[in-house]
Amino acid sequence: MKKVILNNSVQMPIQGLGVFLVDNETTSTAVYTAIKNGYRLIDTAAIYDNEMGVGTGIKKAIEDGLVTREELFITSKVWNNHGNLEKTLQAYRDSLSKLQLDYLDLYLLHWPGNNQFIEPWKALEQIYLENSVRAIGVCNFEVEHLENLLANTEIIPAVNQIELHPKLQQKNMTTFAKKHHIQIQAWAPLMQGGLFNDPTLLNIAEKHNRSTAQIILRWHLQQEVIAIPKSIKEHRMIENKSILDFELDAQDLDLISKLDCEERVGPNPKTYHFEL
Repeated sequence: MKKVILNNSVQMPIQGLGVFLVDNETTSTAVYTAIKNGYRLIDTAAIYDNEMGVGTGIKKAIEDGLVTREELFITSKVWNNHGNLEKTLQAYRDSLSKLQLDYLDLYLLHWPGNNQFIEPWKALEQIYLENSVRAIGVCNFEVEHLENLLANTEIIPAVNQIELHPKLQQKNMTTFAKKHHIQIQAWAPLMQGGLFNDPTLLNIAEKHNRSTAQIILRWHLQQEVIAIPKSIKEHRMIENKSILDFELDAQDLDLISKLDCEERVGPNPKTYHFEL
């Protein structure tokens, strides 16, 4: 699995498994199956309510000799109702307990919410400086949120996980992130299936004798964007991972670039707020 190097020199797989809206039992099986098929990055969150399933799948894979803990890259996220330092620290401890792990490889603030993210971020900085997590980052932050964070805290996020796919290419954010050495990670990289019948992508898929999903994931790879497609089916996991033996050419990339229309499947971070 190809890796990217984060701004603190930690190596992170460029592709992984997402488990959004998957129950614990199914998650456990999916995580085990993914690890068996070479996945090393697993992405979950407290709000998904399946950290226990992720932990069970990881534990079984390690016990069966498929992988060591050190070979895995496990991510979770703190939800926005943990709006101060101590609640955020406790949320991290709770996630570790459910995952049956001693540390995480990446811990993220899930949403900018009501712009009350400075104190929770300082909690993440504390966890990081105590060597309890290998890297820290954010999710769904716009440029304005990152500018606020960078102006008021010490550690630059290693990752910003955002909705990103051919119809929402986030070019302003990717430019800002590159300038500040923040790695972009895409959730809903396949637009939750909403791109599978797009004529442009179907034509490119036919040209390369690939599935539409493989074209989209290869596009992410060539943009150096980490992608975490969700799948609970083994054949889809294998298909999604099999994108290293072909390359999109300049014409393909130009056609995909023209699909950008700022269409979302998730909330807009500028207007999505929470009761804390």
